[in-house]
Amino acid sequence: MTEKRISFWKIFWPAFTAIIVASVVYLLIFFGIIGGIIASVRDEDSDENSSNTILHMTLEGEIAENSSSKLNPSSFSVDKKIGLSDILFGLEKAETDKNIKGLYLELSDINCGISSAREIRRALSKFQKSGKFVIAYTSGEMVSQKQLYLTTAIKESYGFPGTMVEFLGLGTEPMFFKNTLDLLGVEMQVIRGRSNDFKSAVEPYLFSRMSDSSRLQTSQLLNNIWKEVRCEISKDIQTDTATLSKIANNALVTSVEEGVNYHFFKAAKYKDEILDLLTKKVNIESSDDLDLVPFEKYARKNFYNQQISNNLSKPNVAIILAEGGISVDGDELTSDNIAKYIREARIDDNIKTIVLRVNSPGGSALASDIIWREVVLANKSKKVVVSMGDVAASGGYYISTAASHIFAEPTTITGSIGVFGIIPYTGKFFQDKLGITFDKVTTNKHASLSLNHKLTQEELILIQKQVDKIYTDFLSKVAEGRKMKPELVHRYARGRVWTGSEAKKIGLVDDLGGLNDAITYAAQQAKINKVIPRYWPEKKLEPMEEILNQLEDIKEGKNASSITTSKIPASIQKYYTELIKLESMQGIQMRMPFNLEIH
Repeated sequence: MTEKRISFWKIFWPAFTAIIVASVVYLLIFFGIIGGIIASVRDEDSDENSSNTILHMTLEGEIAENSSSKLNPSSFSVDKKIGLSDILFGLEKAETDKNIKGLYLELSDINCGISSAREIRRALSKFQKSGKFVIAYTSGEMVSQKQLYLTTAIKESYGFPGTMVEFLGLGTEPMFFKNTLDLLGVEMQVIRGRSNDFKSAVEPYLFSRMSDSSRLQTSQLLNNIWKEVRCEISKDIQTDTATLSKIANNALVTSVEEGVNYHFFKAAKYKDEILDLLTKKVNIESSDDLDLVPFEKYARKNFYNQQISNNLSKPNVAIILAEGGISVDGDELTSDNIAKYIREARIDDNIKTIVLRVNSPGGSALASDIIWREVVLANKSKKVVVSMGDVAASGGYYISTAASHIFAEPTTITGSIGVFGIIPYTGKFFQDKLGITFDKVTTNKHASLSLNHKLTQEELILIQKQVDKIYTDFLSKVAEGRKMKPELVHRYARGRVWTGSEAKKIGLVDDLGGLNDAITYAAQQAKINKVIPRYWPEKKLEPMEEILNQLEDIKEGKNASSITTSKIPASIQKYYTELIKLESMQGIQMRMPFNLEIH
């Protein structure tokens, strides 16, 4: 009996057709779901706010210069950062929005510098003075000093009964790796610019405690910032600064109830009581009928719409946000991006002036020089005004110094005019700990410079010359930009950091103020009657970002703005970040002399 064979194509084509049909069906289902989510987002965005709308601002986690939302693949959640520029714009927009009756502010553990907190504080105070109400509420296990600094600007500030309060002054606890490196057999060969005794960024690798110069500048820095903080709180709660020092020294405010006694809070209240207060503010019967609109979405949507409108109306003021450690490329403040943004603004005939917002502790000397050059070129045709954020030190100050005018907050950490290089010697570690040895063959005596070879005295001198050359160049550029003699700049340099208030006194900055102050000044100098700003990097609303945000809100059942952060514990994240920064250092560095973490 002959076996009847079935043709391959008779099997292939039906199977192939079935796969195609199934795939199309699945795609239709998938895009149907996505379309439904997008439609719900659009419906939500298209809804006009009611006449009794209350903005619900939840400040939690990191506050950056620029907003962002990224998918965290490890937890399939959305990591969000709200940008300072978005916050300032949102509050300014809400002042004139007739449907916005007030603001309900909830604070959790926020991560930002004192200067950013100060800008938000001033914006909240301005919103409050517009005649609209603000109710601030802090709950949770602890009200931090930074939260307290923000909420004392609000007349109606409440706290959860029994919540602990921190008001103990400022302190910092730098971390030192010298003993660990000794145990590993790793030696850090450090070369600092001449007389850069205040450039203490290298000290954790050399010592097990702070040097006298580092302790001096850190102490003065903290005392000056603490003075600014006390003065502002004093004005708002009508308590003299001496009393505030007494409260901190004797730990007299450790709970919300004690805070009420000293006017830090109006009262201690539970959440339902806060909702009842909001209900009375808008004259409705039940808190269930409150129209709470997430501030983050309100600000982001209006900011985006403004940018679209401005781009069609020929923007005349460029605002360039430069944040993070400076490098040629990467994820933070890169010369590849910032130089391109400045160049684009320079050649745009509609742009009449540029505001460069700098929030950076410095980084690569090469990348800093690339950005500095673009600032110089731009400043020849249209004035560049710099606004310094929490920190504009070392390379952050370097890229600012060619501007026509520099603004800083009184608490901005700035200066740190100095350079250093770090070359680890790992040969002993490999030999003693791992039994690995190295040999070499060279054509010339300096041809094999590596981490496994300890620098000779001659080689150290060669590198020192290069570092000193960069430092001298740094001094000359500051002197030129600031109209000062190099000898005078050196007196205030040597790697030392200053607060914005101190920097103004010695001529390193021109005026005290925030981003909005810098924009106003730049427009006045350019004789611009109506400011039409354009931001770099360009503000975009990515469809996938909107979907992820919507899914996140559905998952968490939220009706208010929030900023979620990585699930990695903060203490571990801090050490991991330091290791990553150390690994990324290449070439001569212009970095802040120390990492100041204020408690």
